[in-house]
Amino acid sequence: MDTKELLKKVRKIEIKTRRLSDHIFGGEYHSTFKGRGMTFSEVRQYQFGDDVRSIDWNVTARYNEPYVKVFEEERELTMMLMVDVSGSELFGTSNQFKKEIITEISATLAFSALQNNDKVGLLLFTNEVELYIPPKKGKSHALRIIRELLEFSPKSSETDLGAALKFLTNVMKKKAIVFVLSDFITDDYLQTLRITGKKHDLTGIRVFDEREETIPNLGMVQMQDAETGAIQLVNTQSKKVRMAYGKHYSERVAYFQETFTKSGCGVLSCRVDESYVKKLLGYFKRRG
Repeated sequence: MDTKELLKKVRKIEIKTRRLSDHIFGGEYHSTFKGRGMTFSEVRQYQFGDDVRSIDWNVTARYNEPYVKVFEEERELTMMLMVDVSGSELFGTSNQFKKEIITEISATLAFSALQNNDKVGLLLFTNEVELYIPPKKGKSHALRIIRELLEFSPKSSETDLGAALKFLTNVMKKKAIVFVLSDFITDDYLQTLRITGKKHDLTGIRVFDEREETIPNLGMVQMQDAETGAIQLVNTQSKKVRMAYGKHYSERVAYFQETFTKSGCGVLSCRVDESYVKKLLGYFKRRG
């Protein structure tokens, strides 16, 4: 994609998602995700009515008169977008690929954070961390995130969510709001998710296509695994084959929902042909 075309796409997504974040998600985001609590501000002399529990005994002993610690609410937040860029995201039988919906949701969340004067970071992953952009504020930073989501070419096509979560835990020292956007066609991430979920406010957003849920009866079909590249002939006329596929897919979805829920994390599923606006709003209102 050349620079002119890329800028045009960035602008198109900015206009669409900025309008959503400004008029719909800004207030919901603000009320849903609170600050990290109270942070130390200063020490001042004790005044009548102050809570004796806030007395700073070290400073009081030094000056031989009572001093208290003053705290204020820490409103500033940090949002991290963890985005799956593996091969399976380049699939879609409706108007858009899963990757395109994930990009729009990510942009909407980024602009919602921007409106709240919060920092936003990006982590793109496959079976390794492909790109990490540390959290920063500002419109130009948000636009850079959108550009990367649009044009980034990953080295790998496979998925390992556990490795990405481990990287996040190591690199993010303070609590953050974390959104993991993926189709979650992967497993074996329970342990790392539990650790990450204790440290951060984490939500998994599953984006999927209706054709992934079941295989239609199309006879003998050549199919390719988007992540491994393996090609094989599949007899979709076989009811046993269709049922086995459906069972395997359902198990992956159940693993996602149960693993995130048990780890104290939020879950949200959005089909490619559904309105992610309604889904996000509903989730924010339930959380608020």
